[in-house]
Amino acid sequence: MPAATELAARLGLPLGDLALLEQALVHSSYVHEQPAGGQSNQRLEFLGDAVISLIVSEMLWERFPDDDEGSLTTRRAAIVSARGLSRIAQRLELGSYLRLGLGAATTGERTRNSVLAATFEAVCGAVYLELGLEWTRDWLRVVAGPELDEQFSVAVPKPAKSALQELSYAESGRAPHYRLLSDEGPPHARHYVVEVLVGGRVLGRGEGRSRREAETEAARHALEELAGAGS
Repeated sequence: MPAATELAARLGLPLGDLALLEQALVHSSYVHEQPAGGQSNQRLEFLGDAVISLIVSEMLWERFPDDDEGSLTTRRAAIVSARGLSRIAQRLELGSYLRLGLGAATTGERTRNSVLAATFEAVCGAVYLELGLEWTRDWLRVVAGPELDEQFSVAVPKPAKSALQELSYAESGRAPHYRLLSDEGPPHARHYVVEVLVGGRVLGRGEGRSRREAETEAARHALEELAGAGS
């Protein structure tokens, strides 16, 4: 059974035309190695990113009528980050349907957070184009349910970078230092890896599609490390 056909059936997507869903499962590395392999999912990723941001913003606005802009932004960031979207992609097993170039498959791109997040965005872009905004909204409420429920059940934490800065000043008298380890990929699909040091010690490492996203994940890991050391 073709990957798009199987995935549509698994996810309950009533798609009459599977061409866009098939495109959503094509990584750029596959097209680079197989020029006749059609278009990659990057255009759908671009559209899906905007669709997800709109729908998640709307759902959070409805669920948290007393939250200010900053709190809503923090909640949304936790869901639409590479880490957040990759969690959804992993539950849907999107990585197993993704068509990768041989080199990318060998280096583990299929399980990388940023690649999984981009694939989920592309799938959402395809669903939106085929089924419309209302259907996509209802579907996203279901597949992102655990993330939305998590945001509903806990108080909004202080942004990770702000919390780490306070702890860093308290511990070392200096701000944390974020060090860029790698910056790869084409301009429209960069992949950043960053580590953060507090008092000269490396306490966290993060990755993301922007340096800011990578720094935020590194800060979150550093906070977890500090919490574990203090327990």
